[in-house]
Amino acid sequence: MQRYFLKLSYVGTLYHGWQIQANTPDTIQEIMNIRYSSILGEKINMIGCGRTDTGVHAREFYAHFELSGLDLMQDYEKWMYKMNVVLPHDISVQQLIPVAANAHARFGATSRTYQYFLHQKKDAFMLNRSYYCPGELNLENMNRAAAELFRHSDFTSFSRARTQVKTNICTIMEAEWKEIDNGLVFTIKANRFLRNMVRAIVGTMIDIGKGKLQVVDFAKIIESKDRSAAGFSAPACGLYLMKVEYKEGII
Repeated sequence: MQRYFLKLSYVGTLYHGWQIQANTPDTIQEIMNIRYSSILGEKINMIGCGRTDTGVHAREFYAHFELSGLDLMQDYEKWMYKMNVVLPHDISVQQLIPVAANAHARFGATSRTYQYFLHQKKDAFMLNRSYYCPGELNLENMNRAAAELFRHSDFTSFSRARTQVKTNICTIMEAEWKEIDNGLVFTIKANRFLRNMVRAIVGTMIDIGKGKLQVVDFAKIIESKDRSAAGFSAPACGLYLMKVEYKEGII
């Protein structure tokens, strides 16, 4: 039995996220399981490096699966072609990597980096790729709020309720807003993320940028451990999983 990592990317607009759900067939994991089981002649069960919500995109995503009957590296280019041609146009595979039997796409990851994009002048070509957020935003105050994230580790206030996790503790490694053409981008890196965490943080910071909340309120919101104290959840269309890093030797 050989375990493989797949490096892939996808536009999440048409999907209900990565993870298989009982009430919808439109998840990336289920599509890949079905189509790869067909071409590889074995039941394939993809394990992703995380779960992205409905409408969220991924520029870099890893998944692993096991295969017993074929050596995909013997004709690498052929299998890379087949693995792409059977997928929808908005999902693409960049690399196939044989790994050790205990390598795990989710639990082996040491950090994940997300970026959130918003644009402030209407642009039809950014539809479903960025959040249209017109009006003045105070970038300095938004970055002062971002700096508060380094001083905390419990992010219950930014987590979706009733999730099946043992802890809401996360270590933030990077958090910063920057100006880009026609808008802003927020980059955040951490060892792990809670469900809806980035979008809730972004929505709260937008409220700070618009003056609806003050910077001093941000720490109080985190310390409250109350999701209702935080701001709105920014739309999924602006969120991208950009990078996943692993322990040395896994890939």
